[in-house]
This record gives sequence, structure tokens and C-alpha cells, in this order.
Amino acid sequence: MPTTKKTPFRTWYRLDLSAIVYPTLQRRDFSSVYRLSVLLTQEVRPEVLQRAVDLSLKRFPTYKVSMRRGLFWRYLEPNDRPGPFVRPDVRNFCMPMSFRSRDRYLIRFYYYGRRISLEAHHSLGDGTGAMYLLQTVTAVYLRLLGHPVSNRYFVKDIDEAPDPEELEDAYMRYADARFCPRRPAQKTYRVRGSREPFHTFNVIDGILSVREVSAAAKKYRASITEYLNAVLLFSLMQKQEEEPHLRLRPVRIAMPVNLRRFFPSKTLRNFITMVYPSVDPRLGTYRFEEVVSHVHNYMRYYINEKFLRGDITTNASTKRNPLIRVVPLFIKDFFVRLFYSRVQDRNSSAGLTNMGALRVPEEMKPWLERFDIYMGIPYSRRTNCAIISYEDILTVNFASCIREADVERRFFRRLTEDGIHVTIESNRS
Repeated sequence: MPTTKKTPFRTWYRLDLSAIVYPTLQRRDFSSVYRLSVLLTQEVRPEVLQRAVDLSLKRFPTYKVSMRRGLFWRYLEPNDRPGPFVRPDVRNFCMPMSFRSRDRYLIRFYYYGRRISLEAHHSLGDGTGAMYLLQTVTAVYLRLLGHPVSNRYFVKDIDEAPDPEELEDAYMRYADARFCPRRPAQKTYRVRGSREPFHTFNVIDGILSVREVSAAAKKYRASITEYLNAVLLFSLMQKQEEEPHLRLRPVRIAMPVNLRRFFPSKTLRNFITMVYPSVDPRLGTYRFEEVVSHVHNYMRYYINEKFLRGDITTNASTKRNPLIRVVPLFIKDFFVRLFYSRVQDRNSSAGLTNMGALRVPEEMKPWLERFDIYMGIPYSRRTNCAIISYEDILTVNFASCIREADVERRFFRRLTEDGIHVTIESNRS
């Protein structure tokens, strides 16, 4: 009898608990894309960078994928198409990614001068997972140029097989609280601004000294994250008070928390949850010192293992619901999109993420100057703020799709009032 040739088994990946939402929100003018960048001390050689990407990507199977659509859920499938190919950078970045593009990749690599940039769709992973990919590519790039770099911190060994834990949906391992706490939901203040034309992305970068920011935060007995959250809240409050309004609304920031700090996990996929520091100006006029104190106490109360475990369990309860599991995908999409646009998106005035202080192998340090992170185009008219630090350089990266920059101006003015020197860069004309 002739032997039947078997089709080789292809691994596929379920979307993790956070990733389920991001493809649902996809529009022609919106895609959940964020960017990480590293600024080197020498000009980037694109042909060497392409080789580094090709060598490194095989070590990250959940990034070498394409999005597929099933009857009930979407999933990620290995992508063997040529690419992704490094490209010269563009002025308006973080543009929408189509799931049906020619190469189907959900990541992009760019170069410009001394900068290497990685853009990733949030359905693949969060900023921590993408930072492993960016730093590994950078380390391999430096090795190809003859500079030895060890595998430490965010640099993975490209010759070893991925740890199975790197590929897991870590949410489901820790979603075991005994009840699901509700989340408060109410309309918050939203910045009024003139929407920019499609494919226009406004970026304002503030380059600061970690030492100066830390010293300013200590004056208020706060951490750097608490202090910068308070500065953004205060800037939004000032903006609301100066606008014509019939009534004031609460000012609230959506801030992702890296759950790896509280729950042991090596996952390179999404493993974050949101907290919402807020101030309600309807209660009275707040001095800046009061806002810092309020944020400090909020963080101490909510950002701990018990509250975060409850939040994970609340999120997981929907995915585990047997009735929701058998609802066709197009119906799920309709209700998720409706809930997000009418409730979730209105639950915050701005977004702020702080990736914290990065560590790199000692051998990389002579070749690196700084890192940047951008949250990408907001779902609705507002501004997003992303913070990252390396050595003594802390960058605050604002990204928005509105023309006005009043909030950003107030934010940096507040920092200078506290004695912090700020260097501004922008892609605005």
C-alpha cells in the first residue's frame, strides 16, 4: 500500500486574557500598536540589523505569528512568510496593522540614524515581552558588529529553545480569588481637542535626569511613578478648570501594572492589569501636594497581590463562562466594542505607563544612549503618556491624535517648577 504523507503538526496559540480585546477594537484608523526604541551611539547599519532580526525572531515564537479568525475565538498561528523586513523610519508611526497584510506579521522594525525601533500589536504581548525581543535583537546586532554581549536581563539566548512558561497565558494560572470584585465605572473628564487627520500622530518627548526626578519626588515623599502620575492628574485638572464647563468631572488615569512584580512568571505575552488613580475636583480645589499624597495612598492601597489577584479573577470570569465561550465571534465583537466605547474608554482621562528602570548586560552599555516607549494612537481623542529610564536618562513620551498640546505643556511646566531640567523633542511641525 502507498504510504500517506502526514501533514506536519503546527503549533497555534490562544490569545491571552488581555489580547482577546485588542483585535476586537480594530478599526481602519485604530490598531492597538505600541513602539519601543533604543538609541545607539553609532549609526545603524540596516543590512546587519536585518540579519539580527532574522537570527533573533526564531527565539520568540509568539511574535513570529499571524492572526487567524475562528468561529468562536481568534488565535495566533506560526508565520513562515518572508520577513519582517527592516524599513527606514516614518514620521507618523504606530499606524494601524492589518491582519490581512501581505506578510501578515504583527511586528515592524524601523531604523533611523542611530535609532532602532520595534512596533508590536498588543495582541502579541505587553511592553515587557517586546523589550525582550528588542534588546535581544540589539544584542545580536552588536555581536554581528564584533562586540561581545552576554545573555542577561532582557537579552535571551537565541540558540536555546523557548521556556514553555514564556508562551503561557499567565493570567489563568493566578485567577483563583474566591470572589470577583466589581470595578467602579463612571464618566470622567475628557480632553477637548481638534482631531488630526488620519495617519497623523503627534509625539512630544521630554528627556529628564533620573536623579532630578527622584529628588523632586522625595520632596513629596513619593516614588517616581506616584509623582509623575500626580503631575499628569494635576495638569488634566488645570485643563478642565480653564475650559468652559457646566459641571466638573473626576479626572482619572488608566495605568497598567506589570503583574510579574507580584506573581512569578516568565511569560513574554500580556501580563498586566489596569489601576485608575483619580482625583475628584467636585470635592474642592486641590493643591499639588494634596494630589501627590492622594496618589501615593491610592497606590499603596490598591497595588498589592490581593487586590491584583481579585482583578485578574474578575477578568478571567468572562473567558471561563461556558455560555460566552459558545457565542459566535461576531456577536462577541459587537458587545465588547460597544462596552469598550461606551463604558471602558470613558473611564479614564488619559493613559500613563511606566516601564521603570531598564537593566542591560554590562557589555552593551558603551553602545546605548537611551530608550523610548510610546503607547500608540489612543482609541479616542486624548493623550497617552509612557515613561522609561536607563542609567540617568528618563524619557516621558506623550502621544496623541489631537492638535492641541495644552496638557503636555502644563505637565512639563510643573516639572520645571520643581527644579527638573527638561529637553523637549517632537515630530510636530
